[in-house]
Parts: sequence; C-alpha cells; structure tokens
Amino acid sequence: MPLVTSKEMFKKAYEGHYAVGAFNVNNMEIIQGIVEAAKEEESPFILQVSAGARKYANHVYLVKLVEAAMETTGLPICLHLDHGEDFAICKACVDGGFTSVMIDGSKHPFEENIALTKQVVEYAHSKGVVVEAELGRLAGVEDAVKVNTKDATYTDPDQAVEFVERTGCDSLAIAIGTSHGAYKFKGEPELDFARLEKITNMLPGFPLVLHGASTVIPEFVALCNKYGGKLDGAQGVPEDMLLKAGKFGVCKINIDTDLRLAMTASIRKHFVEHPADFDPRQYLRPARDAIKAMVAHKMRDVLNSSHRL
Repeated sequence: MPLVTSKEMFKKAYEGHYAVGAFNVNNMEIIQGIVEAAKEEESPFILQVSAGARKYANHVYLVKLVEAAMETTGLPICLHLDHGEDFAICKACVDGGFTSVMIDGSKHPFEENIALTKQVVEYAHSKGVVVEAELGRLAGVEDAVKVNTKDATYTDPDQAVEFVERTGCDSLAIAIGTSHGAYKFKGEPELDFARLEKITNMLPGFPLVLHGASTVIPEFVALCNKYGGKLDGAQGVPEDMLLKAGKFGVCKINIDTDLRLAMTASIRKHFVEHPADFDPRQYLRPARDAIKAMVAHKMRDVLNSSHRL
C-alpha cells in the first residue's frame, strides 16, 4: 500500500465529528509505538516530521522507517511535514516522498502569507500532495518555532475565509488558545470555542487543525519529576476540550509534547531503577511501550478516532 494523503481521512473525520491524531516522529521507536497503537485501535493517524526531526534523523531514514511501518502493518499512512518555514523545505518534502506538507507563513503579514502559501499549494497540488497552512500565531516553543506570548494572535474568522479562498490550501491551522510546549496556560485553561464555531460555520466542510494540543499528561510529568525532572507547573490542554474541538470541524490535532514526555519519563525511570544498564534495547523497549499506551489512549479517549478505519 502506498502512502496516502489526508484528504479522505479528513472527510470522514469531519462527517463523523472526530479528529485524526498527527504525531511527531523522530526515531524508530516512536514510529513503532504509534503504528502499533493505531493497528490495535483501528484508528486513522498521521505521522509528521518537523524540520528539526529531518535534521536529526535524516529525511531518507525517516521516509524509509515510515515505509517499513506501512509494509509491516498494512495501515494507510499519511506522511506530513510539520511547520515548513519556506517554499524550499516544502518542495524538498514533496519531491522526497511526503504526501502532505505544511507551509507556516503565520509570521508574515497577511498578504505575504497568502503569496507564500499559494506558491506551495500550486507546486504540491501539481504533484498530488496536499497542503496545510496556518493563520494566526500560537505562543510557545517547538523545535525552531518560538513565539512569545505577546506576539501570539488568534485567527480572525473573516480573514480565514479569504485566506482559504485565495490560497486553495487543503486544511488550515488556527489559533484559538492552544500553544506549543509543556507550559500552555497560566491559570485556568481556556479555548475560544465561540471563535472556533464561527470559523467552522463560515467554512462549512473545511478541515481545521489544532497545533499545540498535547494535554501534558500529569502521570508523565510526575514520573519525570520523580526521577530528576523539573517540570513543575507544566499544564496542557484538557482532554475534554480536545474532544469537544473534534465536534466543531477540527479534523487534525497535533501531538508532540506528550510523546516526548512519555518517552522521557520511561527512560528516566529505567535508569534510576537500573543504573548499571547500558543496553539501549533495555530502556528503549519500555519507552516504545509507553508511547504505544499513550497514543492508544489519545485515539480512544481524546480524538474519538478508534475503530474508524
């Protein structure tokens, strides 16, 4: 089975009022944990790669690992570039086998964002690849994406309609209060569902995307802290809010921080309990299992995507 685009996934998600999880990958164990969970849960999913992951693991290695996952499981897999910052990286990923790319022009003025996005859309569509764009800016830090809270802006619904019409993008990442990283909220978590509902109503049937949507699972934060971490005050998006977002046209929810926390907590715990261990298989195996359990939980209880294949 070849890699697929997200088009059919999003159509089914929109009609079924659930969301597809887009999970960031950096190495073999993370990919294995995600696809094993998806296989058991019979859930659609997207594997996405950031610019930092491409630099760390190498584009070709990651593509081949994803192809191996597809071959061993028979699952339909969409391979997506997360936060492509310019035309060059989007083109490289389109030419290098990705079936979906994100062009993040959110740091640019509105007209420049439209021009850049349209350039990527025209090239990607000519190759059968779909494009995610972004309008509005999320606060927080994720790889090379660093936005101060004061520079964050929510997505304007009227601009969203104009942006989609003028660029021809296939999905749109919007800003309604989520943020990148493990420290998403100070005080009570809150998402602007009124804004989300308005955008959904103004763009009927169009797939929306939430970035910065890890829940920062307390269990993993506690484990990290217990075994030497310093994550006091970390707070993510409550799971019930993400479940609700899937009923308002959000078809793709990005998850990265929770993957990092699950893996890191497991590895920290292993080395404290087995300080003399130096076999990578002994600490990466439970880390992979932790990834699998966390992703299965997301699919069942947060994305509502289990048994949707």
